[in-house]
Amino acid sequence: MTRIIFPLLFSVATLLGAPALAAPAAIADNAPDSHTVVRGDTLWGISGKFLKEPWRWPEVWRLNRDQIRNPHLIYPGQIIVLDRSGPYLSIGRRVGDQRLQPQVYHEDLKDAVTSIPMQDIEPFLTKPLVVDEARLADAGTVVATETSRVFMGPGDTIFAKNVKDDQKVWQVLRPAKPLTDPVTKEVLGYEAAFLGSARVTEQGTPATLEIISAVEEIGTGDRLVVSDKPEIFSYMPHAPQNEVAGRLIGIYRGVAETGRNHVVTLGVGAREGIERGHVLALHRNRGSVVYKDDDGNKETYDLPEKRYGLVFVFRVFDRVSYALVMETDGQVAVGDSVRRP
Repeated sequence: MTRIIFPLLFSVATLLGAPALAAPAAIADNAPDSHTVVRGDTLWGISGKFLKEPWRWPEVWRLNRDQIRNPHLIYPGQIIVLDRSGPYLSIGRRVGDQRLQPQVYHEDLKDAVTSIPMQDIEPFLTKPLVVDEARLADAGTVVATETSRVFMGPGDTIFAKNVKDDQKVWQVLRPAKPLTDPVTKEVLGYEAAFLGSARVTEQGTPATLEIISAVEEIGTGDRLVVSDKPEIFSYMPHAPQNEVAGRLIGIYRGVAETGRNHVVTLGVGAREGIERGHVLALHRNRGSVVYKDDDGNKETYDLPEKRYGLVFVFRVFDRVSYALVMETDGQVAVGDSVRRP
């Protein structure tokens, strides 16, 4: 699949509909006049060469909302040029007289530069991760295994009910871990344990499936959901239109703290207006202290939160979303707050 790219599109795009920010995006210290895109670059990394706040790239490109949701516009070999008067960024190719001349490029979509490092989030893009009542209502269920074995692996046969005739490949999961708000203790969803995938070999009731892959053993009672199609992830970083008040409710693999380039679970989702590409600020929860004066009187003070990092949202469910930690000056911990940057 090819995509025709018109670099001049940037200069005629309308401004974002988000609330105006107090000041123009600040140029990074020692920012270059231009950067030649190379394989392995990311949109976040490129913008960090020019801007102190990389997530404000869409303002500098003057992209509209549709372009933010479909920014397959940057490819290896193109030159990103900084106009410090704005600042503005644009694409061009240098010609013999060193002027920039707009070009029409024909590129494979698979070569487009992604927003953030794909290797850090790729395992999370197609697996269910979070299931709710609606998705479970549509799910199949493993009712038996071949020769009545307790657990099965790749190449083995399983039998399942509620398997639709028009779906051939299914993901196998085990709903397990409740995702709970650390303050209210409300259950926001259930994080699924991804077990593997299976292919329908014979329709019927029950249907017969062959296990294609398995990261854990599969057994009776495990659930089947439709396999999601892989997609190229290149949403531009941008701030939410409205204020956000959420918390970090989990860290992948169940640890209490993590750092940069790790996946975290947020207790806000589509219901709160969160979408893929949103950048949220991390605020450290400092807790509260009790002050006792000389007369023995006690007063409790909630200490102010401190902003210490940024996360990039890459997958959104109804009440939960997954994000990659992009910047932090310390450990990222469950219970910390996420806000509009």
